[in-house]
Amino acid sequence: MKKPAILAAVLATTLLATPARADDFPAAISVSGEASVSVAPDLAQIDAGVANDAKTAKEASDANNAAMGKVLLALKGAGIAEKDYQTSRLSLQPQYGQNKSTGASPVTGFRASNRVTVKIRDVTKVATIIDTLVSAGANDIGNISFEVTQASKLLDDAREQAVADARRKAEVYAKATGVTLGSPLSISEGSAPMPLFKGRMAQEPMARVSAAVAPGEETLSVTVNVSWAIKAGQ
Repeated sequence: MKKPAILAAVLATTLLATPARADDFPAAISVSGEASVSVAPDLAQIDAGVANDAKTAKEASDANNAAMGKVLLALKGAGIAEKDYQTSRLSLQPQYGQNKSTGASPVTGFRASNRVTVKIRDVTKVATIIDTLVSAGANDIGNISFEVTQASKLLDDAREQAVADARRKAEVYAKATGVTLGSPLSISEGSAPMPLFKGRMAQEPMARVSAAVAPGEETLSVTVNVSWAIKAGQ
């Protein structure tokens, strides 16, 4: 009657006494390598708009449509392709005053606004395009950002440097622990390029003066995670 219990105890002792095979878990050193490259952006994006106030909603809307029409014509005249500008916001809002005697807030007029996002594929023309927008009647210049459109391709040199950095680190660990570095077992990339800059310009009526714009450079970074096989030192 006690044989099943005795058999279970023998099996448990056998499993505990059996060591895991070394080749089930290959010996390895896992490290991360990093590298970066600085490049000039090749695409700019700006946000511009017009706002108009009037006594009635129709008057405000009509004036705004006419004003934005001039802005769009100016963009086309400056060589911006139609696919590179797009309406990003359109609004018509009542404006309220205050009646001190009654405390009410009557509608005193309406404000119509229309915003357009513009892509500029030649960053040397950003200042010129801003001047064109302002001259055409845009009274609200908003966000401006710069990007590198071929970031992944430009990162190829940095990827090679990152792998070399990972090997350098792995060799340091291998030497410190008395083992020899073998072939890489796995490689994975752990980062992606980010836009250089995104800022906000003052939302105020702008005088017709030349805009000063500095695109600068973008630093693209990459990280690779590499596991290297190791063997006993020679």
